[in-house]
Amino acid sequence: MSAHYELKPAANSQFMFNLKAANGEIILTSETYKSKEAALNGIESVKKNSPHDEQYERKKSHSSQPYFVLKARNHEVIGRSEMYSSEAAMEKGIESVKKNGPDATVKDIT
Repeated sequence: MSAHYELKPAANSQFMFNLKAANGEIILTSETYKSKEAALNGIESVKKNSPHDEQYERKKSHSSQPYFVLKARNHEVIGRSEMYSSEAAMEKGIESVKKNGPDATVKDIT
C-alpha cells in the first residue's frame, strides 16, 4: 500500500482527513471542515506546504510530549501529528510527512 490521504466524515456533518504512511500509520490529522470541497482544498494545502520545513511548528504537550503542526503560508493550522515519545521520533514523523505529503493519493471514504 502506498501513502494516501483518507477523506472521511467527521462529527456534525463535517469532513476531515488523515495522511497515512505506506504502512497504514496516521502521520497527520487535519482540522475539521464544513464541506467536502473545503477538506479537499485542505489536502491540496498539505501537498503544497508539506515539503517546506518552515511550515512545521514543533511543540510540546502539557505533559511535555513532542508533536508538530503543519501550517499553511497564511499561518493557519492544516494538520497536527500524534504525540511522540521523543523529539527524534517527532523529527522522523515530520520527515515522513515531507516525503509522503506531496504525492499521496486521495482515498475518499465519505
